[in-house]
Amino acid sequence: MQFMEHLDELIRTALREDIGTGDITTLATIPADKEIRGLFLAKESGVICGLPVVERVFAHMDPEIRLQSGKKDGESVSRGEFFAEVSGPARGILTGERVALNFLQRLSGIATRTRSCVEAVKGTGAKITDTRKTTPGLRVLEKYAVQMGGGSNHRMGLSDGILIKDNHIMAAGGIAAAVEAARKLAPHTLKIEVEVESIPMIEEALSCGADIIMLDNMALEEMAQAVRLIGGRALVEASGNMGDRDLRAVAETGVDFISIGALTHSVKALDISLRFQKK
Repeated sequence: MQFMEHLDELIRTALREDIGTGDITTLATIPADKEIRGLFLAKESGVICGLPVVERVFAHMDPEIRLQSGKKDGESVSRGEFFAEVSGPARGILTGERVALNFLQRLSGIATRTRSCVEAVKGTGAKITDTRKTTPGLRVLEKYAVQMGGGSNHRMGLSDGILIKDNHIMAAGGIAAAVEAARKLAPHTLKIEVEVESIPMIEEALSCGADIIMLDNMALEEMAQAVRLIGGRALVEASGNMGDRDLRAVAETGVDFISIGALTHSVKALDISLRFQKK
């Protein structure tokens, strides 16, 4: 499915969920010919993300609704700043308001959290990346928000790369068996990543020719030892509750990537409201 088709389906689902058989309050109180103007207010500082989604939400409500903004996705806003304006038929704006804000607040929260993580490791060479721990159905948008925050995307889905984790290793009968089986199936252009929990597992993964080694829940000293042992023979990813770790210290062990599930699975939405203006 193309991105716009996917986005439109997400929006239609969200609107159906919220509106149901009709927005009773708006239909009862607002004349059909009423027009309004509203300003989006950042109630805390952060990184804006989701403006094209907001525009699409309102387009679904009424093609006469217009969104204008002095900001682009990925740009910062300050607390108290009005950064966008929506205008047009009042009924469509009022009915679509909550869905538009839900997308905007969540995506902006992800971009903001990502930006803070990127800043924390600045100058170390380590890249911040996301995971597949995303909201069901929203993965494309949430990974887009990570990009807008300056982060990198890990696999979009299971078909995008081979990542041999602990359960794969157990089911396959060991690292060597899992990697050997993966190489028989995978094209030569596809990298193979192996999750490890100890130095002996790293040695086995290296002997099998793993392209990327994921260090799972390792202490800083063990991470640094692992990086020295790998010595550039494979890329190194640090993973496992990284949202609660000192990211600068992790980056300074020499890892290439730090994957953080918390960027998407437990992020705090950015506080944004829509304030209507009197004519």
